[in-house]
Amino acid sequence: MSNPVIETEEQRALRDAVAALGKRYGRAYFAQVVADGKHTDDLWAEAAKVGYLGVNLPEEYGGGGGGIAELSLVLEELGAAGCPLLMLVVSPAICGTVIARFGTEEQKRTWLPGLADGTRKMAFGITEPDAGSNSHRITTTARRDGAEWVLNGRKVFVSGVDIADATLIVGRTEDARTGRLKPCLFIVPRDTPGFGRSPIPMELAAPEKQFELTLDEVRLPADALVGDEDAGLLQLFAGLNPERIMTAAFAVGMGRYALDRAVDYARTRQVWKEPIGAHQAVAHPLAQAHIELELARLMMQKAAHLYDTGDDMGAGEAANMAKYAAAEAAVRAVDQAVHTLGGNGLTQEYGLASMVTAARVARIAPVSREMILNFVSHQSLGLPKSY
Repeated sequence: MSNPVIETEEQRALRDAVAALGKRYGRAYFAQVVADGKHTDDLWAEAAKVGYLGVNLPEEYGGGGGGIAELSLVLEELGAAGCPLLMLVVSPAICGTVIARFGTEEQKRTWLPGLADGTRKMAFGITEPDAGSNSHRITTTARRDGAEWVLNGRKVFVSGVDIADATLIVGRTEDARTGRLKPCLFIVPRDTPGFGRSPIPMELAAPEKQFELTLDEVRLPADALVGDEDAGLLQLFAGLNPERIMTAAFAVGMGRYALDRAVDYARTRQVWKEPIGAHQAVAHPLAQAHIELELARLMMQKAAHLYDTGDDMGAGEAANMAKYAAAEAAVRAVDQAVHTLGGNGLTQEYGLASMVTAARVARIAPVSREMILNFVSHQSLGLPKSY
């Protein structure tokens, strides 16, 4: 499915190589890891060894020197093979990007080489129980106490905290001039006193667990603050745009995997004289799913290109659109795949039914489709707000 008009020769080669890696692991490996309650450590380590995990990070810190275009390609191809690595969204895409763009030299030397070679992981905590999608209602606060920061608050639905060396926490500090709270980003190591975590039971079958975090008088050194205290909002969105692009990659890869299984089945499953794929009632919905996934992928590539070339404003609009389009396309592709297989679509043998829940995650996280429609209606179309 590579597009020679959109992708460079190097990107196409990367896509082919990642697809080959994913094929060696596949859905059976992923399903067994989930069933055993383990993590995709083997795949993570092999992807790290060949440089895929840090392909977007600067070369001087051990990365590949590429961008979100390359990293989203990695996640999409692993997803299309049935073994996506969700922590790619969080560790190198969000946290690695924010530190690479805004971190101090010491923060870059400390974190980027490990994030690039896979030996270290970082989680990202922004969502709160009472704030939902409204980042302006975040209540996790950070106050100065001498040379230290003191954080208090709660976070929910934080992925992979148990396997992360640290969590990039979005808090709010008080502006000395206005007294208003402004967002800031802090690196909180896993074993910091007062930093607690508890798993959230989920219906979702995935290697990565979800956690609720508590920050109770968590004391951090001054250098735990990432970047400029007065530019926290800019830094936050520098991480959220890659998050949306990577979520689109996750969804497109998932949709491709489900569609491929359905097409293979429709080619060979015979009820009367011809395979069921010869019937338009089966063929047309699969063709539609393919079209929608391709369209979503094009918007994802546009968003990645804009982001990688420094157009944060343009990337914000395109990243939201890409995430919306990919989530809708993935949900429909998975649903149609299950429907195409009929009863077999609900069996463990074919492994599609569990993807029904997983596909809906892309509609909900990291931002709901309704909030994306709000963004587009206000920012793109100039319509007034109702809130």
